[in-house]
Amino acid sequence: MNLLLHMCCGPCSCYPVKVLREQGIEPTGYFFNPNIHPYKEWDMRLKAAEEFAARSELQIITDKHYMLRDFLRRALAAEQVENGRCRMCYTWRLEETARYAAENGFDAFTSTLFYSIYQQHELMKETAEHFAKVYGVKFHYEDFRPGWQEGIDMSMEMGLYRQPYCGCIFSEEERYSRELRKARKKANKAKKRARLEAEASGEI
Repeated sequence: MNLLLHMCCGPCSCYPVKVLREQGIEPTGYFFNPNIHPYKEWDMRLKAAEEFAARSELQIITDKHYMLRDFLRRALAAEQVENGRCRMCYTWRLEETARYAAENGFDAFTSTLFYSIYQQHELMKETAEHFAKVYGVKFHYEDFRPGWQEGIDMSMEMGLYRQPYCGCIFSEEERYSRELRKARKKANKAKKRARLEAEASGEI
């Protein structure tokens, strides 16, 4: 199988590449991640992906356009809908991967996004399946999450740069903003209290 593997970063590629090779599949890496900000973070992740590819003898294709403004235009519009920002991000990257695979003679595509235990797995799967049909190329589905810790261990052994947040400037804020974490904790407590009150009153 001539497989295009979307790579969100170097560390997240360790386990998927290992599994695919064990299945007799030699993937080609594809780095397309306009969601990563700021520029220095994007550059470090790109270099980590290239370092992993070089050390693993993996062929890699990289899109080296840093698209902060395009991302922000799309993300701010998507913020009006619940989960809209993440849906937009998955859609953009998986569609571009499917399109590139179809236009460049690949049999199928997949993504290291399916390795992460923090991403919305089923939403990504639905999105990838949709664009597989749109572009007439196979989506090779693989749940790489069982190898989460193994992948971490592999990336640490290789000394790859490991990122502390998802990628976009919004997730960076969610990771580090004390004020935002407090607000979310308060909102979650309010939701839990409302649910308990509803259960006690027999409404649910």
